[in-house]
Amino acid sequence: MAFTMRAVKVPPSSASLEEARHRVFDFFKLACRSLPKVMDIYNLDDVVTISQLRSSISAQIRKNAHITNPKVIDMLLLKGEEELSNIVEHAKQRHHIIGQYVVEQSGPHGEGSTKDPSTSQFLNNFYTSNYF
Repeated sequence: MAFTMRAVKVPPSSASLEEARHRVFDFFKLACRSLPKVMDIYNLDDVVTISQLRSSISAQIRKNAHITNPKVIDMLLLKGEEELSNIVEHAKQRHHIIGQYVVEQSGPHGEGSTKDPSTSQFLNNFYTSNYF
C-alpha cells in the first residue's frame, strides 16, 4: 500500500524575540479569523460564543508568556499551527473541541469551582472502614 507524503514546509526560525513575538500575534490573528468557520463546522453556537473561544485561545497563548527563547516559541507556534489546521480540517470531533477549549476554560465543575476530592464523605467513610 503506497501513500503520498505531503510536502512539509518548515517555517523559518525567528532571529530575535521581537520577531517571534510578531509571529505569535500573527498566529493569534489567524486563529481568531478562523473561529467563525470552526463554529460552523462543529456546530458550537449552542455551547460557546466566539468571544469565549477567542479568550480561550489567548489564555493558551498567555500560558507560555514567560518563555523568552525564540526557538522554543517557534516550536510552540508550529504546534499551535498544527492544532489549528487539524481543527479547521475537521480532524477532531465536536467533543474534543468542547473538552479542550470550552470546559477547560470554565473548569469541569463550573466557573471558580474549588472542589477538593478528599472532602468527600463517602470516600472518608470508605478510607476509615476496616477493609485495610
